[in-house]
Order: sequence, then C-alpha cells, then structure tokens
Amino acid sequence: VYRGGRLVRDVRFPTSLEQHGSDAMHTDPDYSAAYVVLDTDSGLKGFGLTFTLGKGTEIVLCAVKALAGLVIGKSLQEIVSNFRGFYRLLTSDGQMRWLGPEKGVIHLATAAVLNAVWDLWARAEGKYHAMYLSIQDPKQIVSCIDFRYITDVLTEEEALDILVKAQEGKKQREDQMLKEGYPAYTTSCAWLGYSDQQLKQLCSDALKSGWTRFKVKVGADLEDDIRRCRLIRKMIGPSSTLMIDANQRWDVAEAISWVSRLAEVKPLWIEEPTSPDDILGHAAISKALAPLGIGVATGEQCHNRVMFKQFLQASALQFVQIDSCRLGSVNENLAVLLMAYKFQVPVCPHAGGVGLCELVQHLILFDYICVSADLRNRMCEYVDHLHEHFTSPVVIQDAHYMPPKDPGYSCEMLEESVNRHEQKKTELLA
Repeated sequence: VYRGGRLVRDVRFPTSLEQHGSDAMHTDPDYSAAYVVLDTDSGLKGFGLTFTLGKGTEIVLCAVKALAGLVIGKSLQEIVSNFRGFYRLLTSDGQMRWLGPEKGVIHLATAAVLNAVWDLWARAEGKYHAMYLSIQDPKQIVSCIDFRYITDVLTEEEALDILVKAQEGKKQREDQMLKEGYPAYTTSCAWLGYSDQQLKQLCSDALKSGWTRFKVKVGADLEDDIRRCRLIRKMIGPSSTLMIDANQRWDVAEAISWVSRLAEVKPLWIEEPTSPDDILGHAAISKALAPLGIGVATGEQCHNRVMFKQFLQASALQFVQIDSCRLGSVNENLAVLLMAYKFQVPVCPHAGGVGLCELVQHLILFDYICVSADLRNRMCEYVDHLHEHFTSPVVIQDAHYMPPKDPGYSCEMLEESVNRHEQKKTELLA
C-alpha cells in the first residue's frame, strides 16, 4: 500500500431534502461516507467506507488520516498473514487508543480502513468477499479475530469448533444462496417524515414487488405512532411481518409503556428502544415485553464486541443487529456472529445508508453458509436509496439479497458520483 491518490474523501448526499432516513432522533440526515481508497504498487486498489449522517464526516476523515501511517508501506500479504495483529495494531496504538478504545470516531475510521483491506484481499483473489471468506480454512478465519476481552464467553477453540461443525452442508447452503438469495425486509416505506399518502403508495408498491417484511419508524408521538402502525398493518395484512424502530428515543419505563400500546399491531421487535449503551435497560425492556411476544433488537450503534458480549450475557436482546462500519470491520463482526451463534440469538443486520447494504450482504451470506446454517427469524434490512452510486450495487430479487458476482467487498463507488458529491472544502468547527 502506498500513498497514491487521495486516501480518504468526504462524500455526502442530500437525503434530508426528501426526508429519506428520518426518524425520531435523526430528523434531517444526509447520508454520507468517509470513503477510503488504498493504492498498491501493483495497480490493484481496495475500496472501503464508513457511514455517517453528514456533519462530522470531516472528523472521521481526520481519524482515517491519523491511522494512515499504520497502513502505508505494508504489503497485503504482510497484513492478512497476521490479520489479528493488524487489527490490534490499528485499535491499540499507544496514543490514539485513548480516543476510543474501540469506539466512536476512531473506530469508525478503523472500520473504513479495514473494509478497504478486505476489499483489496478479495479483489487480489478474484472473488467476491463472502465467497472468498467462505472458502477459507476455519483456522484462517479464526486467526482474523481479536479474542481479547471476550474469552469468558467465546474462546478461540470454541470459535474454531463452531466453524468446523458448520462445514457440513456448506456447499448446499452456498448453492441455495446463489439460487434463492438471503431474505430481506424493507425500511424504505415508513420513514418518520413521510406523509400518509407516501406511506400508502410505498407500501402498495412494495407489496406488488413481493415484500412481506416491513419496518416502521416510531417514537415522536404516541397517538401518531398508533395511527401510522395501524395504517401500515392494514395495508400489509395480518400475515406480513412488522417491526418498529424508535432509534434510541425513550427512557426504559417509557419504552415499555409506549411499546405496550403498540402491541395491537403485533410487531416482531422494537428496535433501539433506549440508549444504545444501556445494556441493563435493554434487559429490563426485553423482560417486560416478552409476555406480549415482542422482542428487542439493537446493535447498529453498539460500540464493539465487548458490549455485544454483555448484551448477550444479560439476555438484553432477542435480535442481534451488526453494522458493517460501526464495529471494526469484518474482523470484529466475525466475533459477534460467533458469539450470537453460541447464545442462539438470530443476527438481523442493520443496513441502508450509503453502502451498508452493499457491505452487509457479504456478512449475512457468510453467517448462513459458514456459521449459523439457519434462516429462522433471520432477515437483513434493505433500504432503496443511493445504490446507483456503486460499481456493484446490491441485487434484490423477490425480497431477497442475491449474492454479488463482482470481485471485492462491493463498496467501490463510481468516480463520477464521488466527484459530484464530495465536500471539496470541509472545516472543523472552531
């Protein structure tokens, strides 16, 4: 890897203009990305990103640039032959570690850099990422994971055992995914800022396209939530699956009370009911809502594998929602997939944004083929925005993610799109 072109760029899309992505806590998001390009002297490039909501992306760029010295000058083989060590190098720098550790802006930057490394590795082998990961020897996969702080729940030996046992039937599951794809749900119909007319039209269009799983944003106004959820439940019918998402809006008691009022629409889960850091609060909500048949889902803003470990230990969630950019890329997501399997909690990743669908499709394919071997209560979020800006956009067929065909980790953006939407000048606020 050498300093060729521009290592990282600030790319922003004005999605707030039409209220795309709006929820109870983020009323005007502009879907954006810190976009990383790794150049090599062989001419091969690796592309990675981390997702943001607009303002503040320039801070992530600063963090990426601070990590650059740990990457530039290294060969791909040098990195991947000791990937655990490289992950730890990025997350354990004696001075920069203080900014996390393994959380916040510095961890978002770490994810962007590592996503680009995984993309480079798959491209070097001419394979799409999930397929390349799935053909790795289980020992090679385990060697990519940093088990520090989680061995009380998952040891390296246990992880290896899970992966070895999942070798049985792997080829059949791989063929199944190539033929049928991975089940998805849509969040595109019911952003909080959409009008009733928009909700009805989008739900109607989605139903015609084969969607049977829908998520609704809630949390701003209880009576309005009841009305909107009733409207959508009526539109999609009793046999379709409905989820609700509060994006961290409530205190614990308020969450229990509010969701209890929404139980009539039979949601499968309430997502992010309270602070993403409140593990015991999520446990209390989970316990209170269990008699209503409503699970708790969270994880898109869960800092790291250690917090996921505690969520699982505390039975604080019934659906694990990994994010391809919040955690430290594939390396850390592998740890969470394996812990979730051990606790028998289904993984239903967070996606949407800019490039999150493109990235996370690889993780769910790997999870099914090489870890869980189970599709019960499993589905991946899909949001129909901004895919046209990628060289290998996701392919959805009959409400399923179809496996990618192009080499890499699917996060290369069209140069024209990057040039058009890049913030040419970004200044840190005084």
